[in-house]
Amino acid sequence: MGSERVEMRKRQMQVHQEAAASVLQARHRMGNTPTNASNACCFCWCCCCSCSCLTVRGEDETVQRSTFERKTEGTTNCEESPKPSLEDARSWSTSFEKVMKSAAGRSCFRQFLRTEFSEENMMFWLACEDLKKETNKTVVEEKVRQIYEDFISILSPKEVSLDSRVREVINRNMLEPTSCTFDDAQQQIYTLMQRDSYPRFINSTAYTDLLKSLEEPPPEP
Repeated sequence: MGSERVEMRKRQMQVHQEAAASVLQARHRMGNTPTNASNACCFCWCCCCSCSCLTVRGEDETVQRSTFERKTEGTTNCEESPKPSLEDARSWSTSFEKVMKSAAGRSCFRQFLRTEFSEENMMFWLACEDLKKETNKTVVEEKVRQIYEDFISILSPKEVSLDSRVREVINRNMLEPTSCTFDDAQQQIYTLMQRDSYPRFINSTAYTDLLKSLEEPPPEP
C-alpha cells in the first residue's frame, strides 16, 4: 500500500509539471512569457512549487482568500443551521441526495465527516457549488486558483482523493478556467461520499441521537 501511494504521488507530481509547462507555452503564445525562467513556476495555475511568490501575497488577495474561506467553511455543527424537522431528518436515510439538498443535512453530515477526518470532501463540494454561481470572469479565475491550492494541490493538507484521469482533466481545464473547471472532480467526490461515508453516517450514533432528540416532545413550560 505504501509503495502504491508513493507511485500515485509521483504520477500526480508529473501531471502538475506537465500542466505547468502547458500554461507557460500558452502564455508564450500570448506574448506574456515571464522574463526570468527561474521564476516560471510562479506563473502556473497548479502552484506545484514552494517558491516565495506563493507565500508573499498582496493585501487585496488576502482579503479575497479570507472571504472565500469563510464561505467554504460553512457551519461547524447542526445547531448553527436551521433545525430539521423529524420528517426531514428521517428522509436522509432514504437517499444521499436528500442529505445534500438539505442545509441541515449537509451540516450534520459535515460534522460527521469531521470525526472521520474527511471534512475536506464536503468543503470541496461546497466550494465548487459556490464557484458555479459566479459569473464574473476575474472572480471565477481567482476562485478556481484558490480551490486548486486548497483541495487539488498535493501540497495541500486538505487535498481530496482524485484519480489521475480527473486530475489530468483539471489541469487541462486550468488553461482556461471557468465555473465548470472542477465538474468531474466534484462528481467524483460526491460519489465517494455517497458510497463510502454516507452509509456510516446513517448508521452512526450521531444520526440516531438526532432522530431521538427530534422525536422527544418539547419540555413543558
